[in-house]
Amino acid sequence: MPPNIWVPTGRAAAARYSSHRQEALSLYREILRTAKHFHWCDEQGTPWNVRLRKQARQEFEASREESDPLILARLLVTGRDCVQQIQQKFNAADKACWDRIRRDSSGRG
Repeated sequence: MPPNIWVPTGRAAAARYSSHRQEALSLYREILRTAKHFHWCDEQGTPWNVRLRKQARQEFEASREESDPLILARLLVTGRDCVQQIQQKFNAADKACWDRIRRDSSGRG
C-alpha cells in the first residue's frame, strides 16, 4: 500500500507556506553570506561572488510560483545541503592554506 501523503489546506496550508517562505528567505540570505567570501574572478573576469549572487537570484525567481509543498521541501533541502557542502569545502581549503602558511613560515625562523 503506498504511503498516505497529507496535503494541507486552509489555515494549515497558510502556515506551511509561511514556513517555506521563511526557510527560503533564510536559505537565500545564507547563500548571499557564503557568496561574499568568493573574491576571485572566473575566466571572463567576473568576480565569483557577483556571479553566485546572480545565479542564486535566478534560481529563487524561477521557483517563486511553486506551490507544491513536496517540491518546495525538496528544493529547500537540496539548496541547504549544497550550501553546507560549499561552506565545508571552503573552510577546509582555507584551513589548508593557513596550515601551509604556518608550515612555510616556521621553516624560515
